[in-house]
Amino acid sequence: MLNNDLEKLLKDSVEKNTPEAIKEDKIFNYHDKNKFTFKLTKSLVENLNLKSWFEAYKKEAMVSTAGIRGPQNILYPHDTRFPINTIGITLATLAKALVLKDKYPNNKLVKLVGCEVRYNSKIYLDIIARIQASLGIRTLTPVNRETIPIWLASFLAFKLDLVGAEYITSSHGISVKNATKDLNNQGSQFLPDESMEFVNKIEEILNTVEEKGFFEIEFSSCNDSLIDEKAMEKLNNGLELYTEYLRSGVANKKNIQTIQSFDKKIVIDSVGGCAYKTLSKILKQLNIEDKFDWFNKEEDPFFHGIGKDVKKDKNGNDIFYDWSLDVTVVGKDENNKEYFPVVKSLNYGDKLKNYPMGTVVLITDPDHDRLNIVQIVPSDIIEDIKKAGVDFVELDNNRLLCIFSANQAFLMIMDFWNKSLEKDKNTDYFIIKTSASSKAWDEWAKANKIKIINTPVGFKEIAGAIRKIEAQYEKNIENIKITDIFNNEISLGKNPRMIFGGEESGGMIIGAIEPVKSLNGRTALAMREKSATEAIIIASALIASINLPLVKHLQKIYDENNIISRFDVRADIAYYNESEPDINKLKEAKKQGEKQRTKNDLFYLALAIAKLENKITIENVKEILSSTFLNFDFSQLKDIVFVGDGTYLDFEDKFVEIRPSGTDAKTKAYAGGSNKELLNKWADRLGNYDGALNETYKKYLSEEYVKNSKEKSFEVYEKYSIKDEDKRKFNMPEYKF
Repeated sequence: MLNNDLEKLLKDSVEKNTPEAIKEDKIFNYHDKNKFTFKLTKSLVENLNLKSWFEAYKKEAMVSTAGIRGPQNILYPHDTRFPINTIGITLATLAKALVLKDKYPNNKLVKLVGCEVRYNSKIYLDIIARIQASLGIRTLTPVNRETIPIWLASFLAFKLDLVGAEYITSSHGISVKNATKDLNNQGSQFLPDESMEFVNKIEEILNTVEEKGFFEIEFSSCNDSLIDEKAMEKLNNGLELYTEYLRSGVANKKNIQTIQSFDKKIVIDSVGGCAYKTLSKILKQLNIEDKFDWFNKEEDPFFHGIGKDVKKDKNGNDIFYDWSLDVTVVGKDENNKEYFPVVKSLNYGDKLKNYPMGTVVLITDPDHDRLNIVQIVPSDIIEDIKKAGVDFVELDNNRLLCIFSANQAFLMIMDFWNKSLEKDKNTDYFIIKTSASSKAWDEWAKANKIKIINTPVGFKEIAGAIRKIEAQYEKNIENIKITDIFNNEISLGKNPRMIFGGEESGGMIIGAIEPVKSLNGRTALAMREKSATEAIIIASALIASINLPLVKHLQKIYDENNIISRFDVRADIAYYNESEPDINKLKEAKKQGEKQRTKNDLFYLALAIAKLENKITIENVKEILSSTFLNFDFSQLKDIVFVGDGTYLDFEDKFVEIRPSGTDAKTKAYAGGSNKELLNKWADRLGNYDGALNETYKKYLSEEYVKNSKEKSFEVYEKYSIKDEDKRKFNMPEYKF
């Protein structure tokens, strides 16, 4: 089916499932460009069911890993039946603004707001800018409200010493999803305690409506002087500042010369189109733009049909289905055979037919923060591909397309960067990774005498760890220490430097060779948000520096570093169809799915918490798991640990992490070790377990204990978060832009 037909199928289903009353009543006219006041009344709160909306929003804020995400009505964004809507954005924006004004009274506040290409993003951006302006907050926006990447919003929040920024995206999620990612004055995504500050303020607003009968919310005019495009225009959206930062790191002279001397084209696939507008200008400034070809330059909220599909309902009718934009997602066809549906939708069979053997495609997502790498290779190296554990699909004419996971791609990148650095003997080098990322990274770091810090999943956790280190670095502490999520204390000496920070889902940054300074003199050892631009430049230098297929280069790194855990797998268990157009069916399916997800989560979580509290031993855990998963060998289980948002089972020869999605009715099961076939079995079985407690389990732990383990886990996470906490105060500068 053609992209236009697919998008029509989606929009027709939305139109059909939206009641006429919602179509006709916008609640307030968000297209009105003049100044106006929106009166939120008690009857509106009741009619729009905003209290139920708020409870779901609050729940999400407590556990979200990447903004408060959810589906929206792409045609009628005021539809409050959906988690993301104009009324919700209005309340959240007002609450965030009031929190800032309470924190920094009598200060001139400056924030930035940006977005990518998703449906309704510019409507939400407009609402955010106008409410902030009405409260006296100067809001920087790109010229003509154009799109910018998430990492640029984050970089500018730090570099310009802004009080914060807001970015509208749902990363590589399905087309109907959207979210706001809140960035603090460091450019870091909000941690749960920061989100709860404004969530509590929303509750205050709703309580005021309950008591007084109404709450008035002011919208400035669209051309209010506090909505500032001119500053961003003068700064060229910050591109020169960011290019300067790149030149001091991954875009150093050596890497740029290496890319310039490469005699093949590297392809960049700008899925959604947001990356092209910014990245093409940066590549031009670096004088390497002619080394790249582009796919999908045009901005498109339907993402050019990538990840989109048609399935049949029980009556044989066509229904729209969205696989998301994660190229590593595995589906099953009508014959129950596994395949890569997102890769299939990229249409590389046609697009790459005239490209030579060895061509690499660098794939980035709509907010331009993630990177995936694929390469055309000859079919006669298939045994090397299998030996390295790299996934692949048949392309054409004895050519295969290698699909590298981020675990594999980033191992090559960190190894390349480490070898290119001129090391200082008085410096302790470290990497930061999420617990679910490859164990090969830990083994590589150990082999290269590099310290390793593990965090919970989510890039804000990586940024949080960086800031904990920086807070001590600025105090000139003789031996900087940090405790990771496994409760390991890591000593980093007096002058630490980060080699790499990243996660298995495709986000990474490289640490600064020399600390980065903001315009007001703040220090950063690395940026706060993953950047596909940084990743693309360092990956391009790597590609240009080797004359063999990446899969063979990866194998070489495994061998050089005696890496045992060469294989990684991830099972994504979705308990419902996110693409269901009927919001009532969607909500019910999600509700039932969340119950299944929670039962699975609590089964493992309670064991980890009980082990932490010394209520059970590791031998008891082995007994419970062995009695639950017959024919699975738990004799080599060393530990079971709660890692901030999931449960980590550490074996002598592998790891398995079971993690409930913080934003959806899904479970993710990760596994890494030396036997890929075995890892798939473990991830699939443990990830899909229904959470039932057998008699052996109940012999040691009561159902009440299991139920209460979630609340206890929040306390464990909070204790981890506040240890070594960054308590540097933000001093508002006098802005000169």
